[in-house]
Amino acid sequence: MTEAVAAHPPESGRVLAGYFTLAGLYTLSAALIWGVNTLFLLDAGLSFFEVFVANAAFSAGMVIFEVPTGVVADTLGRRVSFLLSVAVLAVTTLLYVALAQVGAGVVAFAAVSVAMGLGFTFYSGAMEAWLVDALTATGYRGVLDHVFARGYQVTGAAMLVGTVGGGLLGQVDLALPYVVRSALLVVVFLLAFALMHDVGFTPRRVTAAELPSEIARNARAGVEFGWTQRPIRLLMLASLVQVGFFTWAFYASQPYLLDLLDRDAVWIAGLVAAGVALSMIAGNQVVDVASRYCGRRTTLLLAAAALQTCAAIALGLTGSFWVALPALLLVTAGVGVTSPVRQAYLHQLVPTEQRATVVSFDSMVSNAGGIGGQVGLGALGEARSIGGAFVAGGLATVAALPLLRKVRGIGGPADRIVGARAGVECSCAAYGLPAVAAVEAQPLDEPELVAAATRA
Repeated sequence: MTEAVAAHPPESGRVLAGYFTLAGLYTLSAALIWGVNTLFLLDAGLSFFEVFVANAAFSAGMVIFEVPTGVVADTLGRRVSFLLSVAVLAVTTLLYVALAQVGAGVVAFAAVSVAMGLGFTFYSGAMEAWLVDALTATGYRGVLDHVFARGYQVTGAAMLVGTVGGGLLGQVDLALPYVVRSALLVVVFLLAFALMHDVGFTPRRVTAAELPSEIARNARAGVEFGWTQRPIRLLMLASLVQVGFFTWAFYASQPYLLDLLDRDAVWIAGLVAAGVALSMIAGNQVVDVASRYCGRRTTLLLAAAALQTCAAIALGLTGSFWVALPALLLVTAGVGVTSPVRQAYLHQLVPTEQRATVVSFDSMVSNAGGIGGQVGLGALGEARSIGGAFVAGGLATVAALPLLRKVRGIGGPADRIVGARAGVECSCAAYGLPAVAAVEAQPLDEPELVAAATRA
């Protein structure tokens, strides 16, 4: 009992409670529109292609603002960054509703989508950085992997409730999930203002004149510690190809599956989105089990990528809802496998001080793929058929396989899962987080890992 108290001081308990509450409510509010977004935009008068122009604008906003907003979190503070995220998302979500009411065109929706992308980049990394700083400062000595695993359980549950709830609300009125989302974000803002304070991190002021140099410094760090390392560069290029398809596929599946089912029931789209969330959780669990027996991360990456390609092509070729739905869930389960594994690989090669910067750079590259994928496949889906676009997108993901094979050829400590077959507990479900995603029980020191990658 004494050891448990020592590992979980009361101050750390309050930090954990705040993290689980805020992350859960934030995800719940965000997920309300995920299952109905494409249907909402089509109902607002946009064509199929224009829907994906608007979605690509969102990805463009993520690319443009990823590095500048990272500077905000590292200077003005994680709390300020999170509050800005919530405020921007609440406003832009209501603007979506207003634009639909007046029948605004694709240009207006694209402009608001860019601003919505800005909102999400304010969130990117800020919450996790706040948690790690605060737990360290309050003397937490528990296993961080367990914290993030519990966090994924909370956000996974929130995602399920949000997607199903959004589908049910959308059955009444497609605008209703957006209105409820904004209302929930107001609650999140008030709670974050009261509960979230920068503990273990001292904000510093940056003048407008200093901001460009700060952004340039972060960009250089992303290139130096990310892109210039060959295995990380290859992973980023593979992600560029895969995310370009996956981002389009999730939103394109909403009208596609309803057409195959020959029904316009919006609640079904909500259930499908919930199924997607469950499939990704299942993918996380596959990694948790497989990593105990599989000695190399690239084995998991290659197997998942090959399965996703086959499932994506089958999704486009079939004329049956009951074949297309399992195929979609296989694609998204593959995302649940590849995301934590590639992030664990990435974190093994990047020094602690640069991890947040490299993660942001990695996200920026992936979102660049989302821009091209959504515009290109959106145009193809409108000119030919959505099924044909699924086949083309699935074939495009084949390009990721030789890139991943090259990563496998590099090998090195980052590719090894030390402790495989020994039942070592690993943190595969917690990805994109500093120092937490390591699968190795006793990893090499970071300088050794970086040197090994450079030599490779």
